[in-house]
Amino acid sequence: MFLQRIGNRGIRLGTLFERAAVKQGSNVLILDHDLDIAPGLGRRATVAEVADLIDDFASRLWAAKVRPGQRVVVYKSDGFDITLLACAAARIGAVPVLLSPKLDGDTVAELVRRTDEPFLLTDQAKLENELPGSVFEFAEKVLLTSGSYQGATELAALAGVPRVPAVTMPADHPTLITHTSGTTGTPKLAVHTGRTLQARYRPQATVVKPLIPGRETIAMHVSFVHSRLITALAISLFRGFPILVLRESDPAHVADLFAQLRPGILEAHPNSFMEWEELAEDPRRPLANVKLFSSTFDAIHPRTVQRMLAASARRGAVFGQLYGQSEIGPAVVRSFSRRRGQDADGRCVGVPFPGFTEVRVVSRDGKEPSETNPGYIEVRSDGRIVTYLGEQARYDAQVNDGWWRMGDVGYRTRWGCVHLLDREVDLIEGFGSTLAAEDTLFAKLDQLAEVVIIPGEDGRAVPVVCTKDDVPLDLAAWQQAVATLPPMADPVQWRIGDLPQTATTKIKRLELARLLASGSSVAG
Repeated sequence: MFLQRIGNRGIRLGTLFERAAVKQGSNVLILDHDLDIAPGLGRRATVAEVADLIDDFASRLWAAKVRPGQRVVVYKSDGFDITLLACAAARIGAVPVLLSPKLDGDTVAELVRRTDEPFLLTDQAKLENELPGSVFEFAEKVLLTSGSYQGATELAALAGVPRVPAVTMPADHPTLITHTSGTTGTPKLAVHTGRTLQARYRPQATVVKPLIPGRETIAMHVSFVHSRLITALAISLFRGFPILVLRESDPAHVADLFAQLRPGILEAHPNSFMEWEELAEDPRRPLANVKLFSSTFDAIHPRTVQRMLAASARRGAVFGQLYGQSEIGPAVVRSFSRRRGQDADGRCVGVPFPGFTEVRVVSRDGKEPSETNPGYIEVRSDGRIVTYLGEQARYDAQVNDGWWRMGDVGYRTRWGCVHLLDREVDLIEGFGSTLAAEDTLFAKLDQLAEVVIIPGEDGRAVPVVCTKDDVPLDLAAWQQAVATLPPMADPVQWRIGDLPQTATTKIKRLELARLLASGSSVAG
């Protein structure tokens, strides 16, 4: 971890674009959508223009009486301006609290209450269709990014206010608050400082530099409320990479953009890459120029990795996988190349970043952790958040002498590779790894778009499957595919859009199990 500490002055979120603009001001940012806060900007802007937009809205927030140290909750319709508003709030020393547009209004109201009378940045659509009236009681002031609503202040009305200088907060001061995935209940609010975010940036920047020595266009499809986007942006901005920011993941839409812009780097969620497998068959070859595919958040299925790599025409194309968590940042890294076949073990998520992160696996029962007896995965990194807002005891319960409990179980090989087998809460005793079984099914059944193995009411493993275009599952092929796997219940087919998902498109397995137990059926 010593390499995370040397000269760590903090990421300085509020001036990220401004500092990049000093050397790379003419670099371009391309969007696949219009910004609610600046529809006139269009979908192509220079980094200097974006820096000026952030300065403008920082000044509007100041005019609305936002001051250093105060919290600003951002919960608005989806768009990259969520990230830009976070930068604007941080520019005047405030602490942005980013809440996913996918969260329901009641959950947001509870998180606003926990945030202790913050300013709330939202829009007319969210107030009319999502948020309960109680948010006005919980917030110091409600500010609108677009539209109008009684009792709320429109930021548009503050256009033209005098610009104010940037406020530099100490590196150990909170600079960003994000929420956890919510796969196990109401999301927790994770508090990042400038120093912890910079500690996450460093190992990622160190890995990318030798892989991409030159200038490449990077395409990003990452949740606008996730800390991962901040570090990915920092790397791209300071390297001078032209940036394509995607809000939509629809394969046809993405293929059109990639065929035109030919990105050399793709950064996306694992489920997005799964959705984009069909791009490999597009005659325009939209993935042909990709040198680096980069995925974090979760392990990714080997089938998806190989289809992405096969679609690239670049020599030495690499698929980089980062395993980490919102609370700790990237912990281990693994790379895939075309030489690693589809039978590569998808449960091997990689090794720690030398000098940056450390990983250990702790026994659950006093016996040595192994493939058949997985232990608790724990990580040590300076990228760890400093607390859960308002839930210090909950935070402390996951820290043991500086080691952070990830909530996953697995083991390490003799070579030090970390193997992720399951989430602690998803473990089905006696079954083995549900994630490894899912990898096997993906490899054998091309028609699968998603498969999630969850515990049924009787404790037996239940596979929930989604197929491409919602065609009926080929049961004969299914029986062949599961022949070598532990016994499971009959498959339950759902439409992929009906699966409960987090902001980063993870499947909420506990919620899915609850829905099945309650008798819900959304079969195609």
